[in-house]
Amino acid sequence: MTSTETEQENTTATDEELYGVPDVNALSFDDLKECLNKGISDFRKAPLFGLFFGGIFAFGGILIVQSIIFFEKGWLIYPMLVGFPLLGPFAAVGLYDVSRRLEAGKPLPWNQILSVISLQTGRQLPYMAFVMLFIFWIWIYQIRLLVALILGRMSFTSFEAFFQILTTTPEGWAFIGIGHVVGAGFALLLFSVTVVSIPLILDRDLDFITGMITSVKTVVKSPIVMLSWGVFVTLAVMASFIPLFLGLLVVLPVLGHTTWHIYKKAVV
Repeated sequence: MTSTETEQENTTATDEELYGVPDVNALSFDDLKECLNKGISDFRKAPLFGLFFGGIFAFGGILIVQSIIFFEKGWLIYPMLVGFPLLGPFAAVGLYDVSRRLEAGKPLPWNQILSVISLQTGRQLPYMAFVMLFIFWIWIYQIRLLVALILGRMSFTSFEAFFQILTTTPEGWAFIGIGHVVGAGFALLLFSVTVVSIPLILDRDLDFITGMITSVKTVVKSPIVMLSWGVFVTLAVMASFIPLFLGLLVVLPVLGHTTWHIYKKAVV
């Protein structure tokens, strides 16, 4: 075989064959609708698991808000609530395993599902958790920097005072505008590297770098569809905060099961 023929053969090889990175399919809005319907169906088939994992996530949200109030850091409430939904994919690991078992027609014993979660400590998921928390904390520190640069000369000791400054002063409006632009950038980054990487790592024996690359490929392959899904997830989770985070009991499991089916639909 000549060198030219070899080069031609390599150009037709898939990324998985060349680099070990799975190929991805383009997704449509009809695919999203189908995956969402499957996610709702999975929740109906195993509601106790959904309520259990959703309850843990809801408790985490309540704990964060109460801690912010206790330490009198009211200005952190809004950025924390905006960033909090971005940690949902990791919180939904147990739900991914439930969907995987339902798809394969396997039983759903509690001990096995919970053990699957504990077994991830020896695999790649802890590294993904570190990546997610690192990006999340960088986002929080960026907000602190903006507070110091834009609102540093103003005094606010409560969330009510902070909210009044945001809504009635030019500095507050500037903070909101710049903060949302910065936050959107971090949200896009975190969404892109996690949207399918966590269910992929759970399902296959791949490293977290490969998982993140595959996740980014999925977003790049179907940017409008995937970004629309990201916006939908964020709005749905934030809406579920209103009744004391209780909406997460339903919203998180439905979105978690749906994410599993998006992964199965997207990754070859």
